[in-house]
Amino acid sequence: MTNDKTDVWQGTLALMVLKTLEVLGPLHGYGIARRIEQTSGNLLSVNYGTLYPALLKLEQEGYIASEWGVSDNNRRAKFYRLTRAGKKRVDHAAREWEQTTAIVARFLSPGEEQP
Repeated sequence: MTNDKTDVWQGTLALMVLKTLEVLGPLHGYGIARRIEQTSGNLLSVNYGTLYPALLKLEQEGYIASEWGVSDNNRRAKFYRLTRAGKKRVDHAAREWEQTTAIVARFLSPGEEQP
C-alpha cells in the first residue's frame, strides 16, 4: 500500500494553521493537524516535527496564544487560539496567496485570458 499524501507545502503551513483556528476556534496541535488533513481531502500529511515548531513560531510572533486545557479524551493538552494580530495576519496572507496563485496560473495557462 502506498501513501498518496503529500507533505504540506513550504510556507503554507502557517496560513493553514491560522485559517484553521480562525474557522474552528481554539484547538490542540493534534486537532489542528487532523483538520488540515481533513480539509485537504486527506491529500496532505501534517508532520508533527514541522507543526509544533510552526506553532511555537506563530506564538512567538504574537499571531496565536496558547493555554493548557483538557482534550476530548481527557488528556492534558495545549490549546492554541488566534489573536487579534493573527486575524490580521491570516487576512493579509490569504490575499497574498490569492495574488500568488493568480500569477502562477498565468504561467500554467499561457495565452488564456486571465481575470
